[in-house]
Amino acid sequence: MKTDRPTVTMSARNPGMKLDLQWVSRVRVNTQAVLKRAQQIQGHKIPKKQWQAAWLLKAITCIDLTTLAGDDTPSNVHRLCLKAIQPVRADLLENMDMQDKGVTTAAVCVYPSRVADAVASLKAANSSLPVASVATGFPAGQTPLETRLQEVRLAVADGATEIDIVINRTLALTGQWEAMYDEIRQFREACGDAHMKTILAIGELGTFTNVYKASLVAMMAGSDFIKTSTGKEAVNATYPVAIVMVRAIRDYYLSSGYKVGFKPAGGIRTAQESLLWLTLIQEELGAGWLGPQLFRLGASSLLADIERQIYHHVTGCYAAHHELPLA
Repeated sequence: MKTDRPTVTMSARNPGMKLDLQWVSRVRVNTQAVLKRAQQIQGHKIPKKQWQAAWLLKAITCIDLTTLAGDDTPSNVHRLCLKAIQPVRADLLENMDMQDKGVTTAAVCVYPSRVADAVASLKAANSSLPVASVATGFPAGQTPLETRLQEVRLAVADGATEIDIVINRTLALTGQWEAMYDEIRQFREACGDAHMKTILAIGELGTFTNVYKASLVAMMAGSDFIKTSTGKEAVNATYPVAIVMVRAIRDYYLSSGYKVGFKPAGGIRTAQESLLWLTLIQEELGAGWLGPQLFRLGASSLLADIERQIYHHVTGCYAAHHELPLA
């Protein structure tokens, strides 16, 4: 199988900046204003018919198709890669005149030990789709620093071109921002040319103010993306937290001139949710962020529902489970 989709051109890398503790200490988040804005986003009307189908295809191109299970094997990683290359049934794309537009997911995301399997599967399919790997003691980040750094290096050596690191939440919760900054800088160095997404695990940070501060410190340390969650916490990607994080991204851009990407992850399962996430990004950050170079959706089951909605758009009825290829 061959894909003609061009390789995703990532945004110019964020080099980071010197840690500005004064900026961090000044941060205050108006909780009620955040919750009100999140309600406004959730109240938006969803586009219908061909407009909805077009936005759903856009959402697919922003998905990091993910498997992070304890029973991952080379065979299910191989299946994941083939689904990422051909995320929608070919006949459905042909009906929409999209068969030659190179519609694929943005990347596949796996554990470090499965990176080589994913790279081999994509190479065999003649695909240049990026492989992302979680690292640094995912999901808890509680292993020794040298172990976490070595995990990054090994994933890169096996062919990962994107690394999703996790922060040490202890440092954020206790206000040790300089130590957190230093760790992330070391992770960035270990990534080399691989783009680095920094997972904040917002469900364990306590307050919106902590989420904003952690976002700022991660960007100052050179993160190319900031990501909400590991998907393993009790609370994952929520719209209020996203408002806080994308406002931090906007402020950092206005201060530094560098665009940092955003990746919500965990609990995003329906096509309607994906449309709301695209709306949030368009309204808060602008059309310049509406692409895989600066926006990703971390998901494992989302693609199945999007394909189901596209099937309905094309045929007028919903598919039985056996009619759509498994991711």
